[in-house]
Amino acid sequence: MRLLGLDPGLQKTGWGVVESHGNRLTHVANGVVKSDSKKSLAERLVELYDGLTEVLAEWQPYSCAVEETFVNKNPTSTLKLGQARGIALLVPSQAGLLVAEYTPNHVKKSVVGAGHAAKEQVDAMVQILLPGVKINGPDAADALAVAICHAHHVQANANMGLGMKGVPR
Repeated sequence: MRLLGLDPGLQKTGWGVVESHGNRLTHVANGVVKSDSKKSLAERLVELYDGLTEVLAEWQPYSCAVEETFVNKNPTSTLKLGQARGIALLVPSQAGLLVAEYTPNHVKKSVVGAGHAAKEQVDAMVQILLPGVKINGPDAADALAVAICHAHHVQANANMGLGMKGVPR
């Protein structure tokens, strides 16, 4: 089963694709969709939309997961991040995929075993869980962690006979 993880951001949206074969995970691809900060917000959202549409067309995942974002102190930045996150939710949903959402702490707990793990710990575990992976930057690493988290949930739900019904939305 091919799964896509997304780490939304207006400047860089990380993406990672893994395949789950029972309890075994395999790295397929990872990268970053970038937007040009010199362009208008609307144009930047189109860049994210187009880039994510290309990722879905090329890698054809079965399911997708998006990391939820926390509100930060700057309301303008929070609003822009929310709009980028909306694109990250829209594109796979529009393609007919079920889209799960996981908090950063949930992703960390699934990958590292601790909800407040440091970024370095998450990166190290992604390297261990996906041997030989070449990660295309921190945003792609975060997206791979989201995909791994999602794979664990999909597998657990399959083991309980829930299929995709038990995947958080």
